[in-house]
Amino acid sequence: DEIDDVTKLKIETRVNGETRQSSYIRNLIFDIPNLISTISKTMTFETADIIATGTPAGVGIGSNPPVYLKSGDKIEVEIEKIGILRNKIA
Repeated sequence: DEIDDVTKLKIETRVNGETRQSSYIRNLIFDIPNLISTISKTMTFETADIIATGTPAGVGIGSNPPVYLKSGDKIEVEIEKIGILRNKIA
């Protein structure tokens, strides 16, 4: 499926099922098309390549008191219409 405007997609991060970050792609500091254009000037993208874009507001260090990930935490990062990336902290 094609996505007409990626900037309208919601991105959400959950830690152990608790939503920690929830925003839209349009709120990232660097827009996706510009990132792809800039990176592709120096490398060729291959299937399954990942671009680390940074993160929306809500990082744990900014909490009061700060909240850090710990061993056993289950992290989910979801972008609507694309899917969910799940990882467990070792």
